[in-house]
Parts: sequence; structure tokens; C-alpha cells
Amino acid sequence: MSRNLRIGVPSKGRLADLATDLLRQAGLSFRRQDRSLFARVREMDVDITFLRTDDIPVLCAEGAIDMGITGSDLVAEAGDAGRSLQQRLSLGVGRCRLAICVPDDSPIDSPKKLDGHRIATSFPNCTEEYLRVHNATPHLVRLSGSVEIMITLGVADAIVDLVETGSTLAANRLRILDEIGQYETVLVQNSQCIDTTLADRVVRRLEGVVIARSYSLLEYNIPRKKLAEAEAITPGFNSPTVNALEDPAWCAVRAMVKHNELINVMEQLERIGATAILETQISNCRL
Repeated sequence: MSRNLRIGVPSKGRLADLATDLLRQAGLSFRRQDRSLFARVREMDVDITFLRTDDIPVLCAEGAIDMGITGSDLVAEAGDAGRSLQQRLSLGVGRCRLAICVPDDSPIDSPKKLDGHRIATSFPNCTEEYLRVHNATPHLVRLSGSVEIMITLGVADAIVDLVETGSTLAANRLRILDEIGQYETVLVQNSQCIDTTLADRVVRRLEGVVIARSYSLLEYNIPRKKLAEAEAITPGFNSPTVNALEDPAWCAVRAMVKHNELINVMEQLERIGATAILETQISNCRL
């Protein structure tokens, strides 16, 4: 039986909201009715399937869905199933670290010294694989929920968990012993995808949103004699757009600038004499 391309997204939680917003901004309009597991995309032959986040890598590998939005940490934890998937796109959200954490006063100062110790984690496969490299064989306490308090409860000597800001670790008097890896939200695809051409269209649409979220459009006026300096500061994606102003001594420049460089760039432009420096948000693009 023929069917639409299926994209799996998390059914609830912060990642569900991020995935839904991203798809809709990319022009995939759908509406989930009540707690339905499927929603039809109006513009394309695509069905959105709402699933548990940690099930998405396995279900994608098994062919139940063609593509999925999930965490790269969960893809890694899925083992062989995760390794069989193609990562099509990093989505630029949900960045975190998977880290081994011990109490502040623990004498353990290297992963090797965790041999024989109890480690509580929701990522047993990643933990076991990482510590094997360090010649350590721990006793793994496999949990599906929060693990930060397991040391306080006497269940474990260390934990392996996702770390974003580190504030939760500080509150529980824990420190990072070592990092297993850095992860983020990704779009994955299986090798038996029902329609690779349509999948490529979806990737290209999402890519336009992801890139747009990384840039702003900066516009400013600059004395023409300072144009070369300004272009060195804002080279743009390929090159900046330069327009003449009514005053021949001045010109207007427009260029894409990365968000994380924006304030510094504005200050540099101001120092060389730029005026009317304006930022415009970009919601979508093709580059």
C-alpha cells in the first residue's frame, strides 16, 4: 500500500514545541486534533506522527517512520539502530552535554576509577561504551527519570546525565568528572525512506529556517571613503549589497550577520562612522 512520507516528532514536552514551530515555519501546516497520533500536512504528501522522543530513533530505523526529529543523544543511545540512520540536518536547538558527575567531595578523579562503582543513568549504552574505552566496568543503575538525587539517596556513587547550564548540578552538590559527548536536536532519516525526493524538499525547507535563525539582516549608512573597512567587518554571506545614497559621499550597505557576532559588529561599524544601523530578523531564507 502506498502511503505519505511520515515524519516522527515528539508528542509532548519542550522538544515537541520546538519541532512543531520549526515545521510550521518551514511551511508544513498541520493540526493535531485532541491526542491523535497522526496529522496530515496540507501542502505536501506528508504525515506527522506524534511519538515518545526516545522511541523515534528506533521507529525510524525500523521503517515505521521515514524521518524523525529527536535528540542526537537518543540516536547515540539507540546503538545499532541509531548508527543505521542518516543525520540529515542539525536543527540548532536543544544543545546539551552528556556528562559523568560525582559529588563535590568525591575522591574519584578520573573515569577509570569508576570501575566497580554504581552509576545511575538513563543512558546505559552510551555510558557503558564510553567507560569501556577507559577500562572501567561499573554497575549501572538504569533509570528512566531524574537521576540527580540518586547519590543523595544512596543508590549510586556517580550519575551520567544531560547537562545544560550546570545549575542543577550545583544545587545537588555535584561536579562534572568528564564529558561523554555534546548533543543537539537533529533530523534523521532511514535508508528505506518511501520518497527521497520529498524528503529532500523537507530538509531544504527546514534548512532555510535553521540558517535564518542563525543570522540577522544588518543595514547601515557609511561614508563611501570608509566602505572598504565596513565591507571587511560585514562581508555578508557572499558579499554585501551596496546602494548609492542621494549624497554621493555616502552609501547604504545591507549584509547578513551571525546572531552571535551582531552586537560586536554594530560596535565596530559605529567606531568607523556608520550611522542608522538597523537589525532585521530573518524568518526564512535560501542560500
